[in-house]
Parts: sequence; C-alpha cells; structure tokens
Amino acid sequence: MQMLREKGSNCMKQHDEGNKTDLMKYRLETAESDLRVAKSLIQSKEYRAANNRAYYAIFHAISAVHALDGKAYKKHKDAIANFNRDYVKTEIFPRDIGRKISRAEEIRHASDYDDFYIADKKETQELADTAEELIRMVEAYCKNSMDAEE
Repeated sequence: MQMLREKGSNCMKQHDEGNKTDLMKYRLETAESDLRVAKSLIQSKEYRAANNRAYYAIFHAISAVHALDGKAYKKHKDAIANFNRDYVKTEIFPRDIGRKISRAEEIRHASDYDDFYIADKKETQELADTAEELIRMVEAYCKNSMDAEE
C-alpha cells in the first residue's frame, strides 16, 4: 500500500482508499501481538522491555483508528495528539483513556531513554492493562464503524 504525505503536514494519507479496513485489521493484530509479548516479558520480569511493547500496543491500536480515516502519522506524538483531539476530546473514547495513554507514553519514554529509570512490576502492569483496555475499546469502535458503513 502506498502512502502519500499531504503537503505541509506530518499526516500521511493512504493512496489506496480500498484498503482502510485491511490496514486497520493489520494494525489491531500488531497491537494484540505487542500486548502478548508485553505480558510474556512481565512474566519473565523484563519490565523495561515490557513497557516498550505495551506502549507499542497502544500506539498500534491508535493507528488502527486512524486507518479508518485514511490517516497515518510518522511521529508518535502526532498520532497521539490527533487521537486525543479527534476521539478523546470529542468523547468518542473516554477522557480517562486519554490520561492513561499520556501516562503510558511517559513510562515508555523513561523506560527506553532514562539511564537510571528502574521499571517495576506495578507500573509495567498498569501500562499493559491500559494497552489491553484500549485495544478492546478500539476493536469495538472499529467493528461499529465497519457495521455503520455496510
């Protein structure tokens, strides 16, 4: 699938409009895979790596929603900001999930980039729980969106 960047924008539009559903499904499958890996890493007490995978599960779930709009973002901050603007502030998704996503982003950033960050099981489990909650919400949203199009 080709992606085209809109002039002057960090947003990329899909070139082939007929594949929105396939892209959404692929991104959701990727989110679920990332979550499974995060849970496995938690079991192995690899909390830093689990934080990364749980965060990416969140990112890919958000990207699945954007796929239905024919959008993709190169930068995570753009994907999250647009999700919050278009879906959380409008209460399509609850405001609480927006706060949890922000917290997940902070944890992942610290876990990946702060030399002296010590990941703990409680915080890592919180991140994985947020990922799971968001994935379930996104699955329901996408199903409803596809049903409405039919």
